[in-house]
Amino acid sequence: MDWNAIRIFLALCDSGTLAGAADRTGVSHATAFRHMAALETDLGTRLFDRVKGRYVLTDAGREMQVIGQSIARSFDDIERRVAGRDMGAAGIVRLTAPRSFADLHLPDVLARFAAQHPEITVELLVSNQEANMSSRDADVALRVAHAPSDHLWGRRILGIAWAIHGAPAYLDAYGRPDGPQDLADHRVIAPAGPLAAHPAYRAALDKAQPLTAVHSDDLANIAQLARAGHGLGLLPDDLGQPGLERLFPLPDVPENSLWVLTHPDLRSLPRVSLLMGYLARALPAALTKT
Repeated sequence: MDWNAIRIFLALCDSGTLAGAADRTGVSHATAFRHMAALETDLGTRLFDRVKGRYVLTDAGREMQVIGQSIARSFDDIERRVAGRDMGAAGIVRLTAPRSFADLHLPDVLARFAAQHPEITVELLVSNQEANMSSRDADVALRVAHAPSDHLWGRRILGIAWAIHGAPAYLDAYGRPDGPQDLADHRVIAPAGPLAAHPAYRAALDKAQPLTAVHSDDLANIAQLARAGHGLGLLPDDLGQPGLERLFPLPDVPENSLWVLTHPDLRSLPRVSLLMGYLARALPAALTKT
């Protein structure tokens, strides 16, 4: 059975369209169609029904999905173990990081790392969603969390507190709050969507708190709104930046932690351990400068 066909089949299960499967596996639409037709012919059964333009699994297709996922895990395990035997401090390391770190802190840090280790190529994958480390979507992850997943190995780099930030123009116009007790006299940029349920916002903002007319579901955007003078921004310290003054922390808001993580099978790979160690040393200083 062709492994490429199984990869495309699993991608089609997830995406529901040939275009989506082709995009995920890096092949053309025609190639994806040809592999699926050949797979159904080889198995002698239909794996999908077409429903309103989407591919929907048949009963046989669902059985094949379970088998295919097991095969994929085996291939991933082989790849991780073989990669872990590659002891050269050279090659590609895939690093996933949330946008706040990728935009504000990593450019300078990675430039210095590249100067010291020109033989290592870092592929920076920017996403606020957690990459699947077991399937090698990434080799190293920077994650902001209270605790990482048990199946990953790594270290806590630093704690990230939440604080009220304001732009000089806003502070000149409306005054400077000295502490949480003064927030009732100021507008705070309102969260929207899932962010409104974040523990930091639930702990800090009561129903009487004046909020801005513009709401946002993105912390990086809230930082930009604060810089533009819409109101005060409740932000984690990793989003502190030029044009915003950190006014005071909020003691009732739980602190997050920044972790650098990898899969245990890759922890002894020199290029992985070099990058992880460098990030653990460089990022605390980078955040202090902002």
